[in-house]
Amino acid sequence: MNHLLELRGLHKSFARTEALRGVSLDVQPGEVVAVTGPSGSGKSTLLHCAAGVLVPEAGSVTFAGQRLDELDEATRTRLRRREIGLVLQFGQLVPDLTAVQNVALPLLLDGTDRRTARTAALAWLERLGVAEVADQVPAELSGGESQRVAVARALVTGPRLVCADEPTGALDTVAGEVVLTELLAAVRDADASLLVVTHDNRVAARADREVVLRDGSLAAGQPVTAS
Repeated sequence: MNHLLELRGLHKSFARTEALRGVSLDVQPGEVVAVTGPSGSGKSTLLHCAAGVLVPEAGSVTFAGQRLDELDEATRTRLRRREIGLVLQFGQLVPDLTAVQNVALPLLLDGTDRRTARTAALAWLERLGVAEVADQVPAELSGGESQRVAVARALVTGPRLVCADEPTGALDTVAGEVVLTELLAAVRDADASLLVVTHDNRVAARADREVVLRDGSLAAGQPVTAS
């Protein structure tokens, strides 16, 4: 079986804290995988290694047949801009840019002309139900609006994999449900894969598969890949 993402024996430490202890996990094309577990279990570290933001000290990260952990930072950044969308808990939008400018930014950084980038960004804001805030800056947006803008930014380049770190964690129940529904629908419509870290049982329940991390390792009995 051809995996889109293969994580093998990942080890990652921060100072004296070992965040990942030999974690292996596969994600199939089009699959939604939820990573759950208590705080401090290594979930976010796993996600950032999968996205090529962090490089493990040992083990391998293979995306679409390419070893991310062997690439330099500039190459990983270019690949992530095109192929891997990233959604963080608090959106982390650029504060001085409007919503549409935030969404268009990955395209502009990759050389797309401004008119094309703006058109694509507006289309994604419309798709996620926040077209009316296109010209507002992040400080003027609600938490739910900010997160939907962040989802649009992650998806505007047509990535094959979306990595989402607690995408509903900072939202109330209603806003979280809206963001979750729109994220899952957008990912599935694009036939992309989603690796999502969450404490939210609603998110895990709507994934194709849930894996549990404890103390930097997969919990006993957790499959590396789907059967």
